[in-house]
Amino acid sequence: MNSLDDDSLNSLTQWSLEQDLEFILSTTEEVFLSLKSARIFITGGTGFIGSWLLESLRHADMRLSLGIKLTVLTRDVAAFKLKAPHLAEYEAFNFVEGEVASFTSPEGSFTHVIHAATDASADLNANNPVGMFDTVVDGTKRVLDFAVEKEPARILYLSSGAVYGQQPWEMERVSEEWIGAPSCVDPKAAYAEGKRAAEMMCALYGKQFGLQISIARIFALLGPYLSLGIHFAAGNFIRDAMQGKPVIVQGNGLPCRSYLYAADLTTWLWHLLQRGAPNKPYNVGSDESVSIKLLAQRVSRVLGAGDCQVLNADDQGWNLGRYVPDTSQIGRDLGLYKTVSLDEGIRRTALWNGWKEKS
Repeated sequence: MNSLDDDSLNSLTQWSLEQDLEFILSTTEEVFLSLKSARIFITGGTGFIGSWLLESLRHADMRLSLGIKLTVLTRDVAAFKLKAPHLAEYEAFNFVEGEVASFTSPEGSFTHVIHAATDASADLNANNPVGMFDTVVDGTKRVLDFAVEKEPARILYLSSGAVYGQQPWEMERVSEEWIGAPSCVDPKAAYAEGKRAAEMMCALYGKQFGLQISIARIFALLGPYLSLGIHFAAGNFIRDAMQGKPVIVQGNGLPCRSYLYAADLTTWLWHLLQRGAPNKPYNVGSDESVSIKLLAQRVSRVLGAGDCQVLNADDQGWNLGRYVPDTSQIGRDLGLYKTVSLDEGIRRTALWNGWKEKS
């Protein structure tokens, strides 16, 4: 897949979610066809990433008559029906309520399992690190035990770039070959250490029980369904700019991040489910680095907002340096590349949330 990273081309037409779904279908059609008659179980299917997986699978099923059946584990079926009734009521999707660490196994056989459930909330990580760690680790063990029971052909585990710990500042992009780690005595690393432990469990279950598990180490994201109210800089900046407020950077703005747009993310994940090498982690993210200060300026410029302010307050975040992946491996192995630029990702995220573009 060649990169289509061209803001001028993207902005020539009014964006719609349907266009993103058509893009995903066009770049993933062979993968979707390989899932004909699949029986898929997904955890975390009603969150940001899960909603994109459901949207794209529904779209593909309607276009290609895949005959798939998807069972979605969620904490609150009623809430999702209000959020996305077209997904909640789709005839091929069955929603079951439960906690990821203790759910009752649905009846029947399953050909594929996607484990996408983890609350990446900064507040939970800060205020209840034990709960955060337990959710990641116990939830993954329960899903793997379920997989041993059901014997699916393929499993996709959604991990995190947080497993690398503090990326050295001189390392512009972190590759899968780098053996870094979070601090094992820092409670702020509960989420990251949980993800590392979960990846180890995937390796152990793969060896002992023969499970075919692909691992996606996901970095920062943008796109429709992203909550603008939780403690993530990009979402907060977009929210404030849409309201005509100054875009405020609480810290010094020096930490560097990168943001992959959700349509690219979704394409990559479906390919990883079917084509990713077992027990081989793949970085999933953008390699376009941007400082938090420059991100604020980009959001302000793209959305036509007011000033940016850098408050230089003490930053209590878990990663005050770089958080930028090297994605050459997934490009080399699977031919997957970023196609939506940062500016266009900001624009589409804002449009989804009701922002009106000036003519």
